[in-house]
Amino acid sequence: MFTRTLGRSGIVVSALGFGCWPIGGEIIEDGRSVGWGAVDDAESVRAIHRAMDLGVTFFDTADVYGRSEDVLSRALAGRWDRVVIASKFGRTYDRASHTITGDDPSPAHLRRAVEGSLRRLGTDVIDLYQFHLWDCPELEAEVVREELEALVDQGKIRAYGWSTDRLSNIELFAAGPHCATAQIHLNVLEGDRDLVAACARMGLACVVRGPLAMGLLGGKYGEGSAISADDVRGSGQGWVAMFRDGRPTADGLRRLAAIRDVLTSDGRTLAQGALGWLWAVGENTVPIPGFKGMRQAEENAGALAYGPLSPDQVAQVGSLLDGSGQGVAQV
Repeated sequence: MFTRTLGRSGIVVSALGFGCWPIGGEIIEDGRSVGWGAVDDAESVRAIHRAMDLGVTFFDTADVYGRSEDVLSRALAGRWDRVVIASKFGRTYDRASHTITGDDPSPAHLRRAVEGSLRRLGTDVIDLYQFHLWDCPELEAEVVREELEALVDQGKIRAYGWSTDRLSNIELFAAGPHCATAQIHLNVLEGDRDLVAACARMGLACVVRGPLAMGLLGGKYGEGSAISADDVRGSGQGWVAMFRDGRPTADGLRRLAAIRDVLTSDGRTLAQGALGWLWAVGENTVPIPGFKGMRQAEENAGALAYGPLSPDQVAQVGSLLDGSGQGVAQV
């Protein structure tokens, strides 16, 4: 089985995790969707079971991902001894209206949030608990870190991390003995690959969000594709880099076309090749592609059988994208 370790925690997980944002259903922020369209909870449960059958042991969710924690709890009933669960906190959410209402890094909110997630998940401990704010003032973040250390001491969480792409934030949390991970945005087309090496030096694993560029690297979307406004990729969110108003960007499609043959050169699907690239760029990466159904679950989990791309393949990708051998844009 292809596994990786969550940094200093010593927690061993499948080298591939599953991101549970898309199975949360409707989620609204600032009047626009940040969910992934309609979702069938029964299909989500079947997909989780299938992923587990194929060797996936790590699932990542958050308290603002709609009903994701509840669906995950339903799927894992009687199976908790086979999985490692990560959740997140720091944002506020109105469950009646499915709306993200703001941010709250306060200790009081953190304590409420962890109890809420424990209740929804139906467990007495969260394996990895992650701060869900992109940024936070240093003094406030230090307080959050110390509160997380207290939660470890209380047995409510096993380890913690920060979902951020800022190196200074990662370094601040890494000063805590039970910090194990940073969740970073990275894929073969976008993100800061240097963060992987920086985290390795600090003894941290990189839980990688957006590993398939929000679906672009799945190969399903082309010039004529259009995604509806009830999906985060079609609702006009400015931070969605590879889609604009429901359509894949021309630049993203051009760059994808340049590397498609390399990513699929040894029998992998495009998505499996993109995941293999992430494993190849660092021994501490654990990508967490999202999913909504069985087909995605089977294809993504199937990447475990192939493992990392070869150094030659990584070099080819880098040369085709930017001539630097790095194989990733710095954004």
